[in-house]
Order: sequence, then C-alpha cells, then structure tokens
Amino acid sequence: MQAIETTSLTMGTAAACDALGVARASVYRRRQPARPPAPRPTPPRALDPIERQTVLETLHGERFLDAAPAQVHATLLDEGTYLCSPRTMYRLLDTAGEIKERRDQVRRPHYAAPELLATRPNEVWSWDITKLLGPAKWTYFYLYVILDIFSRYVVGWMLAPRETAALAERLIAETCTKHAIQPGQLTIHADRGGAMRSKPVALLLADLGVTKTHSRPHVSNDNPFSEAQFRTLKYCPQFPERFGSLEDGRAFGQVFFGWYNHEHRHSGLGFLTPAVVHFGHAATVRAQRQQVLATAYAAHPERFLKGRSQPADLPTAVWINPPVKKSTRQDAPGMTIVTSVDLQPPPISRSSDPSIAAMIDLDATLISSPLVSQCH
Repeated sequence: MQAIETTSLTMGTAAACDALGVARASVYRRRQPARPPAPRPTPPRALDPIERQTVLETLHGERFLDAAPAQVHATLLDEGTYLCSPRTMYRLLDTAGEIKERRDQVRRPHYAAPELLATRPNEVWSWDITKLLGPAKWTYFYLYVILDIFSRYVVGWMLAPRETAALAERLIAETCTKHAIQPGQLTIHADRGGAMRSKPVALLLADLGVTKTHSRPHVSNDNPFSEAQFRTLKYCPQFPERFGSLEDGRAFGQVFFGWYNHEHRHSGLGFLTPAVVHFGHAATVRAQRQQVLATAYAAHPERFLKGRSQPADLPTAVWINPPVKKSTRQDAPGMTIVTSVDLQPPPISRSSDPSIAAMIDLDATLISSPLVSQCH
C-alpha cells in the first residue's frame, strides 16, 4: 500500500494498482477515514436491565442452579409466572459467560499431511509391518519390510514371531549399515504403530542422523508404497493361505523378494525392475529398448500406425502427498518423467550388484535368494 501511495502521485492510482496487482477498491477503502461503529438501537421488545437481572437471579438461585432453562421455564409456567422464553434465558447466560459444555471433550491435535519427495534411491524409505497367518487359528507371524519409494526396491525385510520395537530397531540398523547410509541422507516414513513410534527406534534414527516421519492417524494413503507392496505380496499366486512355521515363511520370503526386486517389472517404473532403477541401470535398459523398437520400426514401419514407438519414460521424482496445486507455475506433480534418451550410462554389471546384502532375516544373516518367474 505504501508503494501504491508513492507511485500514484506520478502515474495515477489505477496504473499503480494494475502494476502491483492490487484491487483499486482496497486502496480507496484504505484512504477513507475510519468510522466508529454506529450504536445498535435497542429493540422495543427487549428486556430492560431490571428484568434481565431478575432472570439471572432466578437462574442463579439454589432452586434452579442445576436446571436447564427449558426446565426452569416450564416450572415457572406451572406456578403462573412468565419471565422470558428459554432462548432468552440461554442468551442472557451466554452474555454472562455461563454457557459451556460440562462433559469432557476430546480435543484432537491437527496433523499435517507428510510431504516427502525422493529424486534418487536411498533418499526416502517407507516401512511397515503386516501379519501372516500361522499354522493354527489366532497364530501370526510378523513381516517387517523396508522399501525405497523411488525404486520400489526392498532394501531390508525380516519375519519374526512378534512385533517389538527391539526387532524393528535391529532391522533398521542392519539395513542402514548394509546400504552405507550417511547422516542427513535418508528419511524413513512409517505409520503410527507401536513399533514405529517407539522410543528405541526414535533414538536409533537420531543417532544415525535419519529423519523420521509418520502418517496421520487413520489415514492409510499416507503410506501408499508399503501398502501397495503388501498387496503385491498377498496377491501372488504362490502366497499360501497359512504358513506352517517361521522357517516356512522365511523360505517363501527369500523367493518372493528375490523375484520382486529382480524380475517384477513395475508399472510405476516404466516397467523396469526395482533393482535396475535402484542401482542406476535404468537409462541403459531404456536405451536398449529404444534400439529394439527402432530396429522393429525400420523392418516393418507399416505396423506402427502412430509412428515410432518410445519406451516408457523414466521416473525422476516420487512424492508422498505432493503439495496442493496453487497455480500453473507452482504445479507439483506426483511423478516427473524424463523423455530424453541421449544419456549413455555404463553397461550393467551384475557382479557389483549389492542387492543380496540388503536382505536380512531374524538372525541378520545374508540371504541368497533364487528368482521366481512364475509369480505374476
């Protein structure tokens, strides 16, 4: 407003408002002198001060101290007395500050939606715990899974007979060590389960320099990547109705997570495997697909009705709860893609793949898991 008042002396109010994007009505309203509010006239049917005091004294009396205004009104009518309506009694009590809720009310805190962005592997991990049915009714095994949201790569997992903070602490510590996580590099997101919010896990993450975030209460889509991974697990054709023992569940996990990391082509990754994206081979594989499509197009261009086909684009940014769109310039999409195919990274080297070191079971031993191609 000060800038408008200064510039309006030379260029006029309208031009100054247009240049600074301020409504002219706001400027004109600000220039007007402040007017004191006009006194509100008293309605002719309002109670006079003596009558209002009489009503309050009646409501404050020992006889009606714990009675509701409607009860007081009805009792006085039975005795042949009318002071005012029950609504007027409520209005007078409210003016005196004597209206409030007598019962204890739950005042829940406001939880902001977590907004997490991952632009590379080992930047944001998501972890959760799910139950697996045991050999008998009311028996369960607990599967702990840590997932990298950028690559969907399972960096660590564990099957245990119970859900405890000590086991979660051990899994997170072992996984961070195997992936050489540095202080300030990683954010770990989880829901609000007991093990997730436990003090041992919080102290461990503080010692490792890892930032922790939690989902809002009763909001399942604040942790979508772990929930989707569990769905893939439990809808696998080889997933049994029950597991006969803890060893049986671990053997299944070795096979399944090996297939998930190295053979499962994820739709959110341009149908690349999580291991390819996690270890930086995505651009190489996409370039190979581009070459195959170019060869096919050169051989039979008539079969490509829309021209040359392009492989699926590579993800460059993954969000948990992207910011709400405010304008075109502040757009924050949930997935940003790369369309250039000019990058030529080094070829894939399977011998240097450290993925096997990420799998740890209850005893924190290394697992060499075969791949399963029959799971779809």
